[in-house]
Amino acid sequence: MSCATQPPVHRPSSRPCRLPGPGAALALLFGAAAAYAADTLVTVPTRPGVTVSYWHMPRDQASATLVLLPGGAGSIGYRGGGQPQSGNFLVRSREQFAAQGFNVAVVGRPSDVADLDTGFRAGAAHVEDLARVIDDLRTRSATPIWLVGTSRGTVSAAAAAIALGPERIAGVALTSSITAYKLRGAVPTQALDRVRVPVLVLHHERDACASCAPHEVPLILKGLTQAPVKKLVWARDGGPPRGDPCEAFHWHGFIGMEAQAVETITRFVRAPAP
Repeated sequence: MSCATQPPVHRPSSRPCRLPGPGAALALLFGAAAAYAADTLVTVPTRPGVTVSYWHMPRDQASATLVLLPGGAGSIGYRGGGQPQSGNFLVRSREQFAAQGFNVAVVGRPSDVADLDTGFRAGAAHVEDLARVIDDLRTRSATPIWLVGTSRGTVSAAAAAIALGPERIAGVALTSSITAYKLRGAVPTQALDRVRVPVLVLHHERDACASCAPHEVPLILKGLTQAPVKKLVWARDGGPPRGDPCEAFHWHGFIGMEAQAVETITRFVRAPAP
């Protein structure tokens, strides 16, 4: 992975991510296993007659709370009992985020919506749902709240950051962002000049999803005129991709490089810098 503000070119990264050594990784895994007993599904009333559930992973001495907003239809794959089963990048990487020393909330779709499309995600009802989830999280921890969205989840994260502001949101990470202008709520079409928190934009240079064209990603940075810190990171590693190029196990979902993607996001959360 490397930082850039120009459209990606296909070349080996000159600044490879440094991942934790085996000993550190093992310690993190043991810590995650010890905390698993506290992980649970929380259901929050949001709008009248509507609830939103999220998978809550509190961690002792967490430095921030990461609100993970999956893409697609918005399901986290929770069927009752056990843990969420979705293959979405954020859902399948949730333990890695928690192992980095963060509270994690993996947010599902509201009870009155079967498919969280981009139009709904950009609207006031969805922002209200997310606001109520954030309010609930604040009763559980005073740590700063960061929104982390992937694919359609970037529409959610951008809309919430615009509406809720720095009084309630500490920062945002947008991964595999929706950029296609034909889609209502596409990230570059939102009022990004109203975002006043640090923003990380992480995108795979080989993302082949037509709704997430890499050459349109710099438009997001261009729109973030009031963000105190903004950073664009191109992912170049991972693989092998399989299946639909807009789904979780292709470049779009950071397949084969989940640890590097998580490390990039959490490093920015700890110390936002261009």
